[in-house]
Amino acid sequence: MTSSATKRPVSQLRRLLPVTLVVLAAFVVLAGLGTWQLERLAWKQDLIAKVEARIHQPVQLAPEEADWPAIAFEADEYRPVQAQGRFRHDLEVQVYALVDKTPDGGGGPGYWVVTPLEMADGATILVNRGFVPLDRRDPASRAQGQVPGLVTVTGLLRMPEEAGLFTPGNEPEKNSWFVRDPVAIAGAKGVLRVAPFLIDADGTPNPGGLPQGGLTRLSFPNRHLEYALTWYGLAATLLGVFAAYAWPRLRRG
Repeated sequence: MTSSATKRPVSQLRRLLPVTLVVLAAFVVLAGLGTWQLERLAWKQDLIAKVEARIHQPVQLAPEEADWPAIAFEADEYRPVQAQGRFRHDLEVQVYALVDKTPDGGGGPGYWVVTPLEMADGATILVNRGFVPLDRRDPASRAQGQVPGLVTVTGLLRMPEEAGLFTPGNEPEKNSWFVRDPVAIAGAKGVLRVAPFLIDADGTPNPGGLPQGGLTRLSFPNRHLEYALTWYGLAATLLGVFAAYAWPRLRRG
């Protein structure tokens, strides 16, 4: 025969079961987020090391059209390259940008000037020539920087930019661009045989001072360890609060 003293703890356990399951699920989620941040930490550290090593490599000729399909982020992003051709200033687009600081002490909102560079064989590479402030978006306001003739561009190979969670979508019909996507830009401008990457031009001054190149972001925020500890701390706190809630009830029966 089961005593009432034995029944009470069993009854309390049953009443605590829904709360226990919720707490367990929340704990798994919080601990999982902490582990994910540790994985992101390892990825970010590897990225920083690769970028630091790659940007100091010797400058090489930009990949030829036959090699474009093999271009990949892991092997080529931030690689110093050089290309020669003629700018198609008539097909320039301006991509909205927010720059911390420019060499002349400026910065803030403005645009990246992205211009097709047409090479001798007819293939095209889009070049991010650099930054201009909001009031210099119109190419006519910086006509000196519309360099004519054959030019040599040196800079860093960049893969297509990915839109962030809150980044507006490109609107080619309005010539409104927020993401540097070479294929999308080329399609809107009718450019054929375009490379699946861009070149971020280096800081070689342009006539008239604009666009301002050499502003590729090479430092990356790395707070993943802090975030991981926060998630793990929340998971531990959750267990502590649950223990403080459940233990007296189990003791009382």
